[in-house]
Amino acid sequence: MNSLGVFARGVLMGAADVVPGVSGGTVAFITGIYGRLLGSIRAFDLHCLRLVLSGRIAEAWRHVDGGFLLALAAGILLSILSLARVITWLLEHHPVPLWAFFFGLILASALVLLRQVSTWTPPRVVALVVGTAFALGVGLAPRLGVEGGLLMVFFSGFLAICAMILPGISGSFILVLLGMYSTVLVAVRDFDLPVLAVLACGAGLGLLCFSRLLYWLLQRFEAATMATLTGFLFGSLVVVWPWKRVLTWYTGSDGTARAAQQWPVSPSEFHSITGMDPALFLCLGLMVVGFSLVWLVDRRWGQIGSVV
Repeated sequence: MNSLGVFARGVLMGAADVVPGVSGGTVAFITGIYGRLLGSIRAFDLHCLRLVLSGRIAEAWRHVDGGFLLALAAGILLSILSLARVITWLLEHHPVPLWAFFFGLILASALVLLRQVSTWTPPRVVALVVGTAFALGVGLAPRLGVEGGLLMVFFSGFLAICAMILPGISGSFILVLLGMYSTVLVAVRDFDLPVLAVLACGAGLGLLCFSRLLYWLLQRFEAATMATLTGFLFGSLVVVWPWKRVLTWYTGSDGTARAAQQWPVSPSEFHSITGMDPALFLCLGLMVVGFSLVWLVDRRWGQIGSVV
């Protein structure tokens, strides 16, 4: 695979990581680079450190598959910087159609992962149900009414990056649950270096720690792990459902009332509660578009086989 192909996959992963719909890990999985990505991350070990400290930089670069990571990171970074402003504006001005698009993305991603479990045994069904129930519980629970303190930014980066490399959980979805999605998007949009530096430190530590645990789980319990991740995706559909009613509110540090807990409702009930146009046909169309994008990526690059 040449650098341009890796870069293109990075662009797709970055786009996925910006929106709380399909995870970058899912894109890496269905485009055939997931195993190589996990291997490169795990290569940042003591042997790599010894090579660097002894001045054998070129050897360390080859050890971590540096060319691959550089091309992938460039694509991810370009995509995130390009899309952050657009997504921020859409969340402020057209949230319902945007969430409908996210719903289509995440539904298609769930079906892609569901296909990867070739044989369904009772334990794997239980894993699917548990994953779905957990995501439903978290998705319907009150959001954390936190503001963007640097400690919370670090913690958010740590958790979000863990989710981003999972084939099934969106890092942006984790930021939504933590109430940090808008904070991080604004920091990227405004290039807020202190916030971005703390976020990157949290993400780097999370990546180094979690990649090893994930590799171990996928090596020994691949089918059960994939079933659980698929359940997470199906359960998280409740979070990206476009029509919701607000059950509880909290007041932000700027004095603005913000939704702390929301519940999915029908488009007609949404209209009667909020007085807003549910834009039903537009939303359904955007769901189809989001679903089709994931289907096209899977059709173009999808593969059947082991994750690691």
